[in-house]
Amino acid sequence: MTHPDRLMKDAVLNDVFPGGVLLVSLDGATVFFEAYGSANLFAGRQMTKETVFDLASLTKPLATTLAIMHLLEHSKLSLEQRLGSILPAFKNTDKKEIRIEHLLYHNSGLPDYRPYYKWLCKMEPHRRKDALRELLAKEPLINAPGEQIIYSDIGFMILCWVIEEISGRRLDRFVTENIYRPLGLDNLFFIDIDGKSRQTKFAATERCSWRGILLEGMVHDDNAYAVGGIEGHAGLFGTAGDVIILLSELMTAYHGNPSTDVFDIDRVQLFFKRSGREGRALGFDTPSSVDSSCGRYFSERTVGHLGFTGTSFWMDLDGGVIVILLTNRIHPSRDNNRIKAFRPKLHDAVMENVSDGRYIQKGIDSAI
Repeated sequence: MTHPDRLMKDAVLNDVFPGGVLLVSLDGATVFFEAYGSANLFAGRQMTKETVFDLASLTKPLATTLAIMHLLEHSKLSLEQRLGSILPAFKNTDKKEIRIEHLLYHNSGLPDYRPYYKWLCKMEPHRRKDALRELLAKEPLINAPGEQIIYSDIGFMILCWVIEEISGRRLDRFVTENIYRPLGLDNLFFIDIDGKSRQTKFAATERCSWRGILLEGMVHDDNAYAVGGIEGHAGLFGTAGDVIILLSELMTAYHGNPSTDVFDIDRVQLFFKRSGREGRALGFDTPSSVDSSCGRYFSERTVGHLGFTGTSFWMDLDGGVIVILLTNRIHPSRDNNRIKAFRPKLHDAVMENVSDGRYIQKGIDSAI
């Protein structure tokens, strides 16, 4: 039986990624937590358990989706509500009938991606957010709402707009005040490009050709960067330690015994329920039937998500297992795709060791 520790060490040696952090939780207890390799190849800085990662698309479930959950719980919004009734810019467009649930399920009819940053970065920074939203309002549908699943960054940019319109708060401030701070999470945050820089140790990402710098402590996603670093599809940074606190609270809420009142039990159960029609959960991914990144052993009641920078989490709601894998696989180039084959092997190894009873609460049995 291959051990996850060996797989992680081999992955660094074989250039799957320069470095990474693996955290495994079982029934609410952290049973494995280790860091590997380099956080920055050029500076020679090693990865640690406290390294802060650009979480990329983990922003979707861990910030934007949770903000929508909060608005629903406080009766500020409903899943059935249509964009035309929330945002005036959509009232006379082909997107007016898109419902909030369409955006969360990724079946809104919107395309997956557009390189908006190419136009936005030619403008003065203070004009870019409004300009982005003009582009979003004009973006034509490629399918009727509810017709087809297309994983869409654009849909989550619109959800960010919805959150900010209804709450009157910027997305980062809204999730910090209502979710992260009540849970004591200091190391889940967005970075405002126009604000003060945060002095911490980041995992470096790509050497960006159009920005002309190595990205470290600066959002990698081009569209998020162009509008200041805070968006609904990308921009969240964090450590594995804070991600596990957040996911563990969601897990306990799902099972009906949350430790705080941050999450409503019924709401979490609703969002974690896989739609028979869509095969997805609201704002969260679920394992695909073949070649899933979480491998072969996670149950059908599993939710998770992947991030472009090399980040992921998977939560087996039946088995009580949470696996967080944070890497800098795009450092120094996004052309490295070896992590695609690595992820299922790692998750299979984790689950085989969990089922074999080899983990102990404070680490891994030294006999393994």
